[in-house]
Amino acid sequence: MKEIICLSPSRWSTFPSRTQQLMARLTGAKLLFFEPPGHRQVSSGRKVRPGITVYTLPPILDVDERHRLLFQRGCHKQARFILRQMEHHRIREPLFWCGTPEGVHFLELIPHRGVVYDCARDWSDLPPRWESDMALAADVVFAASQQLVEHLAPCNDNIALLPNGVNFPMFTRPPTERPQELVHLPGPILGYVGTIWSDLDLTPALYAARALPSATLVFLGRRMANPTADALEHMPNVRFLGPRTPVEVPDYLSCFDVCMNFLRLNDPENDILSPRIYEYLASGAPIVSMLCMDQVEPYPDVIYSAHTPERFGQLCAVALRETGSWARTRRREHAAQAAWSLRSEQALRILSAIGLY
Repeated sequence: MKEIICLSPSRWSTFPSRTQQLMARLTGAKLLFFEPPGHRQVSSGRKVRPGITVYTLPPILDVDERHRLLFQRGCHKQARFILRQMEHHRIREPLFWCGTPEGVHFLELIPHRGVVYDCARDWSDLPPRWESDMALAADVVFAASQQLVEHLAPCNDNIALLPNGVNFPMFTRPPTERPQELVHLPGPILGYVGTIWSDLDLTPALYAARALPSATLVFLGRRMANPTADALEHMPNVRFLGPRTPVEVPDYLSCFDVCMNFLRLNDPENDILSPRIYEYLASGAPIVSMLCMDQVEPYPDVIYSAHTPERFGQLCAVALRETGSWARTRRREHAAQAAWSLRSEQALRILSAIGLY
């Protein structure tokens, strides 16, 4: 049986991350999934799926690498914890899958037969040397976007583009019933699914709400402090419904006449496609997305792309007038090709080709 140690940048959750989606589909393996430290020490693991046990790394002092002794002490503490769990599960030379550059600190402390670095975001908040060393040490690098491929190319020749994906069966199942909050909403529904981050630029939504007073704008997801969201909340045709579990989201998407996507002000030129886009595609509904001026349009055949808030409002009106089934079918075809099952199969083919799986 294959052996895998996964160092995840996020916790195992009912809201699955990219790392969790991929790990859950690596069949025929004994996998230890190490999530970031919690607020308290948790030494016992929890079996979340056959062959997958999740452990929470022990908390350590949050110190800068310049405090070398304290920094190394924290790394050694977590490495000893990983080694104890490996010994308990009789894992000797696993494949070491790292979803974060912080894995570089464990490479000399934990025995392994190969290293995978899965880069799914910009890690500019960490020291650049961590990521460059991580990429240099990896036998293969998976990157979630073309920009990330180009960013890591100087450090490794064996890089594969592995975009985000979607749980295709869940997002294409027949809807159960119309969610109660949407039953009596007037007019067509323009919907957004995802966290309302503090830096999420919702100005285009203001233009859409004013341009389409007979439509209702629905926001589904956790809400942070966002001044534009506060302004939207006072508009008569806007509703913030809060977060829903992933299994509930498809029922809401099936009711959206148009799906909306926005930019974050702190990283407007990020070319990583969020899983949200693939979920929208799986619904088949028209999608209107904001883009930067020089950004390459994703799926230009089926996504309406706007470069200004005014144009966003106009395109929402155009999307509502969309007729025929071609675009809806084509969107679902794009989503089918981005299913997490196919993404994991692609990763496994590459790992098999280089003898790591």
